[in-house]
Amino acid sequence: MPGAPRGGPTLYLVGALAGCVVGLVGGSFRWCLERADALRGSLLDASQELGVAGRLVPVALAAVGAAVACAIARRVPAAAGSGIQDVEAVWHGEREPDRLLPLLPAKFVGGVIAMGSGLLLGREGPTVHMGAAIGTEAGRRTRMSARDVTLLHTSLAGAGLAVAFTAPLGGVVFVLEEVTRTIRARLVLLTLIGTVTAVGCARLILGDRPVFAMPDPAAPPLSLLPAFLLLGAATGVLGVGYSRLVVGALAYCDGVTRVGPVARAAVIGAVVGLLLGIDPSLGGGGEQLSGLLVDGEVPVVTVLAGYLVVRFVAGPLSYAAGAPGGLFAPLLALGALWGALVQGLAAPVLPGGTGAASFAAVGMAALFAAVVRAPLTGVVLVVEMTGATALVVPLLAACFAATLTADRLGSVPIYDTLRLRMTRSS
Repeated sequence: MPGAPRGGPTLYLVGALAGCVVGLVGGSFRWCLERADALRGSLLDASQELGVAGRLVPVALAAVGAAVACAIARRVPAAAGSGIQDVEAVWHGEREPDRLLPLLPAKFVGGVIAMGSGLLLGREGPTVHMGAAIGTEAGRRTRMSARDVTLLHTSLAGAGLAVAFTAPLGGVVFVLEEVTRTIRARLVLLTLIGTVTAVGCARLILGDRPVFAMPDPAAPPLSLLPAFLLLGAATGVLGVGYSRLVVGALAYCDGVTRVGPVARAAVIGAVVGLLLGIDPSLGGGGEQLSGLLVDGEVPVVTVLAGYLVVRFVAGPLSYAAGAPGGLFAPLLALGALWGALVQGLAAPVLPGGTGAASFAAVGMAALFAAVVRAPLTGVVLVVEMTGATALVVPLLAACFAATLTADRLGSVPIYDTLRLRMTRSS
């Protein structure tokens, strides 16, 4: 039939079956991270009863966890960091896809240890990378062409993101807007089928619940659109600073040659452990913190500002440890803090009933758009994670302003920078 997408049913069948595997692996990864976070919380609670000696527990926990995770990544270099830049490099033909073994166990175990110990890292990077590796292995095992193996690699990466955030549409848009920056019929169909089966299988492990239980907000009045545009523009400036700090932290740690990478990771972990001893919300990926903010449980402005400053610095520092883990989740938490802080500062001039939860949700998407430079992905992810469809217009306005501002300031999208950095060092 003229105009029909090429590619026989075998490719889509392989994509569907591989998507099931991605769902089971990604769902298991999230389940393990939830158990690790619960265990860390129990240990932190118990340590408070030990007096002064108890303050060493979070320091030792995070230091050992960061060192072990970094050591795993040193044995399997592809497991270090997010992995999203690796996926994009494969699409651009700059490197070969990583093999399933030993990447998957290194990324899985290293990620659980790194994030479970409290480093400010996200689950989406490892899940995306593992999904891509599963797609590659499926294509090679079924003797697909090199082109189809690349399609499976890329589309199953989107399935991994969908599982990480229970956001099937977000996974599809991520592949089209961020990874490939193109729309092709075979790629769209393959990503759709892989994402559907992945999320369906992940729900067997995680259940059918959104990431955040946000109360359904009322649609903000149109008179507030200028305020959301200003929020987006300011967030663009914040995003440029955050991107530069991420790259700067990596460059600085690379320049510290007197200390080995594992010891360096242990020092970074110890710093994060000190923060955890002060307040558990200062460490970790930030999902619980984001959930509280979009649920309307917002602390006072001074506390929000403190959280924002600390996590703004601790996030890039954690990424520089060289352990498996991504940037998305801490970035979303930082955006939620920023949005809630702006609302708290501007509350006297805002119309009555304009809650901080709406600004927190918009801040999440806007900061994501400014740093990653994928505004539609940010909007779709936040809507799927929160269910806040009434915020679509403010989300679009803020993401537009954030992306435009970051572009005008000459900032390069973070994964483009990380990809170029990776290819130059290889």
